[in-house]
Amino acid sequence: MNLFLDSFWRAAVYCVRPRVIALSVLPLVLIVLLTMVTGYFFWDMALDQVRVWIDSFPYLDQVWQWLESVGAGKLKAVLAPLLVVFAVTPLIVVISMLTVALMMTPALVNLVAANRFAGLEVRQGGGLASSLAWSLFSTLLAALALLVSVPLWLLPPLVLLIPPLIWGWLTYRVMAFDALAKHASKEERRLLFKRHGTWLLLMGVICGYLGASPSVVWAMGAGFAPAFVFLVPMAIWIYTLVFAFASLWFTHYCLGALHALRQQTNAQAEVPASAPAAQEVTPVPLVGGPSSQTQPSP
Repeated sequence: MNLFLDSFWRAAVYCVRPRVIALSVLPLVLIVLLTMVTGYFFWDMALDQVRVWIDSFPYLDQVWQWLESVGAGKLKAVLAPLLVVFAVTPLIVVISMLTVALMMTPALVNLVAANRFAGLEVRQGGGLASSLAWSLFSTLLAALALLVSVPLWLLPPLVLLIPPLIWGWLTYRVMAFDALAKHASKEERRLLFKRHGTWLLLMGVICGYLGASPSVVWAMGAGFAPAFVFLVPMAIWIYTLVFAFASLWFTHYCLGALHALRQQTNAQAEVPASAPAAQEVTPVPLVGGPSSQTQPSP
């Protein structure tokens, strides 16, 4: 618990550093450009497909008539953009997290290590290729889990539990691996994942709930085109900062746990060096020999 809370407040403090904010600009620019280009080519097509799908339910006509009678007829025009936004939000979240993991986490790990763990030995348990493979494999597993669990989302309590658990698991897998890739060996990383898996998963779930908050800002621009241009980049920047905070949180926690593990290992290795002293030798006179000669007592 101490390491959990200590790493949390340290990550929050680091997030307001100018260097961290500056590091978030490049991922923000790339994600915004990708979103804008994709929206330019596919937004209208996606809206048309969603409207056709909505109109395929005849019983919704009565719903629209009732909404118009109560003065909420404009909701029909906003529904299709909202559905498209909510459909692409998971993709934006994953892209934001992977972009932060690849473009920001190495610099953040170096920043934390230089400030707090300057003497921590670098054992290079994972490189860029292994990080990419680990992230893509974890993302595929999370996407499969999301697809399989969709029917359970119809139950109100589970829709608030299952997706954050899956996002939390993915965040924990990606962020913790990248936080330890440079300094920990493979054996140390596996051991830390085993010892601290529950806390790391809890951190991932908390970050998953934090990552859901920008969806409100993202959705606000769905029904109003001029605001959409400004609110969507703002939401994506919030995504970027949330995952930057997650990266810092996992970095502080994982490097602190690694430092404690090595201290424990070194302490255990020094125990044989301080073994019990040799058995005391008691002088006894030898029979038939000079009294000054001694032999070990039995």
